[in-house]
Amino acid sequence: MISWKNLDTLTSYKTLCALKNKVDLARAMAGEEGAARVAGYHAPMAAGLTYYYAAKQVDEDILGALQALADEAQLSGKYAALYEGEVINTGEKRLVLHQLTRGQLGGTVTADGVDKRAFYVSQQEKVADFARKVHAGEITNAAGEKFTTVVQIGIGGSDLGPRAMYLALENWAKQNGCFHMDAKFISNVDPDDAASVLKGTDVAHALFVLVSKSGTTLETLTNEAFVKDALRGQGLDPARHMVAVTSETSPLAKSSDYLAAFFMDDYIGGRYSSTSCVGGAVLSLAFGPEVFARFLNGAAEEDALAKSPDIRQNAAMLDALIGVYERNVQGYPSTAVLPYSQALSRFPAHLQQLDMESNGKSVNRFGEAVNYVTGPVIFGEPGTNGQHSFYQLLHQGTDIVPLQFVGFRKNQAGMDVDIQGSTSQQKLGANVAAQILAFACGKQDANPNKSFAGGRPSSIIIGEQLTPEALGALLAHFENKVMFQGFVWNLNSFDQEGVQLGKVLAKRVLAHETDGALKAFSELLGI
Repeated sequence: MISWKNLDTLTSYKTLCALKNKVDLARAMAGEEGAARVAGYHAPMAAGLTYYYAAKQVDEDILGALQALADEAQLSGKYAALYEGEVINTGEKRLVLHQLTRGQLGGTVTADGVDKRAFYVSQQEKVADFARKVHAGEITNAAGEKFTTVVQIGIGGSDLGPRAMYLALENWAKQNGCFHMDAKFISNVDPDDAASVLKGTDVAHALFVLVSKSGTTLETLTNEAFVKDALRGQGLDPARHMVAVTSETSPLAKSSDYLAAFFMDDYIGGRYSSTSCVGGAVLSLAFGPEVFARFLNGAAEEDALAKSPDIRQNAAMLDALIGVYERNVQGYPSTAVLPYSQALSRFPAHLQQLDMESNGKSVNRFGEAVNYVTGPVIFGEPGTNGQHSFYQLLHQGTDIVPLQFVGFRKNQAGMDVDIQGSTSQQKLGANVAAQILAFACGKQDANPNKSFAGGRPSSIIIGEQLTPEALGALLAHFENKVMFQGFVWNLNSFDQEGVQLGKVLAKRVLAHETDGALKAFSELLGI
C-alpha cells in the first residue's frame, strides 16, 4: 500500500540533509581518483545510452541515503501505480497513461470501458496507414499531386515536443534514406509566425496537422483560420489539406473539414504527448511510421528500466534523486540542459516545459502548501554555442547551477572534416569533456578575475549516435525523472493550473470586459 507524504516528513530526508557539502568535488575529480569515479559512477540506459554521474557531488554515503529516500518515498511503488492505471493526476482526477503509447509495463489498463493500450495502438496503426498512403500518392491534393510538406499547428506540448523530436531526427533520416516530407510548425498566435511559415511553403503541396485535444484551443484555432485563409486565397479547398489530432469528443472529431482525424485522450498531458498521435502524425509523415515505431521502442525500453528499485540500475530515478539533493539540500535554484548535438537544439525548450509545468508547484497533491522548494528553473542551449554565451555565469557566477550534458560519439550526417589533426566531431567531444572537468575542478590564479572556484556539478548522458531509439530513450529518461521528482516532493506533476489564469483574463480582454490595470495595459497594446 503506497502512501503520499511530504518530503520533509521522511526520516531519510533528514539523513540526507546531514550530508550537505560532504563531497569536495574539485578534489574528488582530480587525478586518478577522478578517473576511478568515471569508471564506477554510471548507470545503464536504453538504446546504448549511459548516464554518468561521476562529476556530481555524491559518494557512497550520499548514494546510500538517496537509496533510502527512494525506498521510504516508495518511488517504485508509485511508478507501478501510475502504469497500472491508478488515478495519479489528483487535480483532474485522471489516470496518467502516456507510457501506454509505447508499451505495456503492467497489466491491462481499462478506462471509459476501453483497453487503453489497444486504443493507442489502433490510433498509431491509423496514422501509419494514412502516412503510407500519402507517401505512395494514394492520398493527394485536388490536382492528384503528392504532398511534399507537413505543417503542424499546435501550441505548448502540441508543438514543443514534436518540433524537438523532428529536428532531432531530420539529419539522421536524410542520411538513412527515410526522409519523406519536410516538416514545419506554427505555434505562436503572433501572425508573424504563421505568415513566415506560409510564405516559405508551397501550400498547394502542404498537408496541415491541426492538434487540439479539446478542439477549442484559442491560439490553435486562430492559426487554423490563418492557414485556411491562405489556402482559399490560392483557390484551394482547406478540407483537402488538413487532418486533425484531437479527442473523440471534440468538435473536430467528426468534422468534414479534415481528411482524417486521429485521437488522443485526457489521460495524456500535452507535455507528455510526443509518443502519442500528437507526435506520431507529423513524425510518421516526415520520416515514415517505421521510424516512429523505432522511436517508441527506445522509449519503451527506457520505461522498463525505470521499474527497478535499485537506483544504480535506474538512471531516471538516480538522476531525479540527485536533483532533489541538489535542489533541497545543496540549495541550487536551477539546472542547465546542455546537449552537445545540434540535432537537439530544441530539446532544452521541450524539457523546460516538461519540468517546469510539471513540478512548478507550491502545494502538494492534496492542495496543502509545502515547506520546501520544488522544481528548479530549467534552461539550456546546445554546445558549443552555449560556451560563448551563458557559460561565463555557470563558471564564475555567484549561483552554482547543476549541469546536464548529452553527447554522442558519432554525428548523424556522416560528414566531417579533419582540421589541425582532429575532426569536427572530435572537437565537439573534446569541448564537452573539457567543460565537465573545468566546472568540477576549476583553476586557481593569482588574478581573481581568472580564478575558477570549481565545485560545479554535472552529469552526462553518452551514446554512440542519436538514432530514433536513442531519442526515444532520452525522452523517456527525462519524463520519468520529472515524475520521480514529483513523487518525492509529493506533487501532482500532471496538471497545470498555473497556465489557466492568463487564458481567462485574455478572454476578458478580447471581450472588452476589463477595468483598472488590465484595461490600461490592453489599451496600451491597441486592443
